Amino acid sequence: MTADRHVAVVGAGPAGLAAAHAALAAGARVTLIDSAEQPGGQYHRMLPEAYAAEHPGELQHGWPAFEQRRRQVLTHQRCTWLPETSVWALEHPDQHGKGAERPDRARKRAVEAPPRLHLLCGGPVDGSGRTRRTLDADALVLATGAHDRVLPFPGWQLPGVYSAGAAQALAKGERVVVGDSVVVAGSGPFLLPVAASLLEAGSGVREVLEAGTPGTVARGWSGRPWELASQLGKAAELKDCAAALARHRVPYRLGCAVVEARGAGRVEEIVTARLRPDWSVVPATERTVAVDALCVGHGFSPQLELPVAAGCALRGEQPGRGGSGEFVAVDDEQRTSVPGVFAAGEITGIAGAPAARAEGAVAGWTAAGGDPSVRPLRVLRRSRDQGRAFARRLARAHPVGAGWPGWLRPDTVVCRCEETDYRALCEAFDSAAESAPRVTKLGTRAGLGPCQARICGPTVTELRDRLADRAAAGPAERPAEGLPAATPHRRPIAQPIRLGELASPATALTDDEQHLTEGEQTRPNSEQESDS
Repeated sequence: MTADRHVAVVGAGPAGLAAAHAALAAGARVTLIDSAEQPGGQYHRMLPEAYAAEHPGELQHGWPAFEQRRRQVLTHQRCTWLPETSVWALEHPDQHGKGAERPDRARKRAVEAPPRLHLLCGGPVDGSGRTRRTLDADALVLATGAHDRVLPFPGWQLPGVYSAGAAQALAKGERVVVGDSVVVAGSGPFLLPVAASLLEAGSGVREVLEAGTPGTVARGWSGRPWELASQLGKAAELKDCAAALARHRVPYRLGCAVVEARGAGRVEEIVTARLRPDWSVVPATERTVAVDALCVGHGFSPQLELPVAAGCALRGEQPGRGGSGEFVAVDDEQRTSVPGVFAAGEITGIAGAPAARAEGAVAGWTAAGGDPSVRPLRVLRRSRDQGRAFARRLARAHPVGAGWPGWLRPDTVVCRCEETDYRALCEAFDSAAESAPRVTKLGTRAGLGPCQARICGPTVTELRDRLADRAAAGPAERPAEGLPAATPHRRPIAQPIRLGELASPATALTDDEQHLTEGEQTRPNSEQESDS
């Protein structure tokens, strides 16, 4: 393979960085794109360079291997690194012209080529002065990751209530203390590293509340225990986090949740309660806890805007039905249903950083046209498959209980952007005509705000499934002729763009800007999965 093959990688977290590393090893040119200043994603989030700080490394497993891979990718002559760059739209090959090219050749490439990327380069998402660029590649690897899912409860819109991921990002990336008296609540093992990061930054953590009951969590994790032998890296990481909680005498309570937040202008106290296995509240178990910050996370939602825009097929269940929602469907080489488009990391399943690295390496090597028979690729596939088994175990141990809507009151805000409450949604779902997804959005404005349903979309969809009369709502839910089916992930404009930026002309990234050089083909790094 020569440098004639060009692979674009969107996302520079564990999966994206591994994809870029493997594609370079296979001899391809690589353009690595991320909206952040530095690669690493949430898992390897770093302090800004202006801090000139040494990485503490206390709770960062695999940091030396990550730092080595980051250096190898960013300094490689065949790699173009585009930080603070957003992919705001994808354009399919049959939607853009190719000048005077022969129609038969244009049609052939339209079948094989991935979509064109429309970029905003040179600044943060909310910044100004960004430039519009376009990028065409021979293969596209999507590794856009996931974001927190937070279930609504009375008072969750108050200042001082953070998503667990946002609180950890502030602690790890800025050393910001979100509060002196903090409660971490939700579901899943991610709560432990969040609490540990807050403690490391200097916050006082009062307690960690896991909504899953002891029986549910134990049954999910104890089945087929020999399979956990491949996840010793995760066990060591969680052990260190648990030790940090023990040193600071932070209690970890199973079967408990925050069911209300209160305060005048910001959160000042919370109401916690014990839960049944279905997450309904056990009567007379409520207690009030004084706090100045609350961090909440109930799992993750994959960021599917770009895969859906590319036309990739999805697999899985509706959010909340005992799983983690929909994910991108891929084959054994991480190919999606769209020719030339590959997917890796949490958009294919929530399995952790080691599995994401293995998927990324397989995707990058295959996208670059690497030899599919090399032995390291078999090692990577085995690690990936072990990660997928871990993802299924995680979903069994920490499912979202069906009884959580019982926390809601009629005036509970569900869409924070537009302040749409539970009452308005219930009224819409009672009507066969108004319960159709697009009609509900227009009538209640849920999902029309700045986040464009990224936060409330899965929740509204789940509430509709639980509350609407499916027999009556069925005909109204059929998409109008010529329109795709409604989904909270379908956004033709995937990222915010200013009208001035939209009106400005876009220029293509040239070969000179992408550091064209030749390189030798090597082998993919089968150690991708071991630096957990």
